[in-house]
Amino acid sequence: MAYFGPNMMFADLKCSPSCTRAGVHGTVSICPPDCFQYKGTLDVFNKIIRQEGFARLWRGTNAGLALAVPTVGIYLPCYDIFRNWMEGLAEQYMPAAIPYAPLVAGSLARSLACATCYPIELARTRMQAYKDTQIGKKPPGVFSTLLGVLSDVKGRNPQSSLQGYRIFWTGMGAQLARDVPFSGICWSTLEPTRRKLLGLVGEESDVFTVLGANFSAGFFAGSLAAAATCPLDVAKTRRQIEKDPVRALQMTTRQTLMEVWGDGGMRGLFTGVGPRVGRAGPSVGIVVSFYEVVKYALHHRYASS
Repeated sequence: MAYFGPNMMFADLKCSPSCTRAGVHGTVSICPPDCFQYKGTLDVFNKIIRQEGFARLWRGTNAGLALAVPTVGIYLPCYDIFRNWMEGLAEQYMPAAIPYAPLVAGSLARSLACATCYPIELARTRMQAYKDTQIGKKPPGVFSTLLGVLSDVKGRNPQSSLQGYRIFWTGMGAQLARDVPFSGICWSTLEPTRRKLLGLVGEESDVFTVLGANFSAGFFAGSLAAAATCPLDVAKTRRQIEKDPVRALQMTTRQTLMEVWGDGGMRGLFTGVGPRVGRAGPSVGIVVSFYEVVKYALHHRYASS
């Protein structure tokens, strides 16, 4: 996370009254500018805990869970279907294309899951960016956050109807620009890695072998893909937290990347790469390994019945 400038959600945030560094301007508690300038992962943790409390590190968890269940439910089964179908076609008509099937299948499956679940992703990002300015004020939930996003649009243009709902997909282009390469890199790395690991034990694989091979391959592939696509993640986050609805609808991924480059150069493009890699590696490893273990168990149960 970094300071995003005068048009961003973070720019006009006022410190919580619990912040010991806050000064008083009239009746409003104001913090020094460095309270909203983060120098690294540990600095982010320190300032959030100091200003808002330890529990706020888990803000947006309900939205994260609401997002993860349908996303994984669409993403992984669709990936399996697309990959098997593409490998079958490639084997029949173009054997040289078989290694590229995971890359294309992963990209298509992720695009489908992203487009379906994107409004929840938008709500999760905005909930994490929300900052308390009053003691005892409860942060908004998923539904309230989405209603707030829509009311901003209708407040500026009361005549807008269905077009106003486009705001729910604000930044989806940046999300796809991030997730499609992420999935392509991830699956094209994960498939050969786990096949090689499983090949080391041959036919003697069991549940623990399947779990270990898939977790190791997923951890490695997820970490690599997360590091490579970090600039696109920064662009996606900037677009999602843009508070001006008109500008939010007009922003493009290329324009946002150029702004990030102008503000911080290469370092700005890779802001937050450590936390992103630290989250993506274990996340991909856990999801893929447990998904494959369930498939393994169901297959053996079906085969033995």
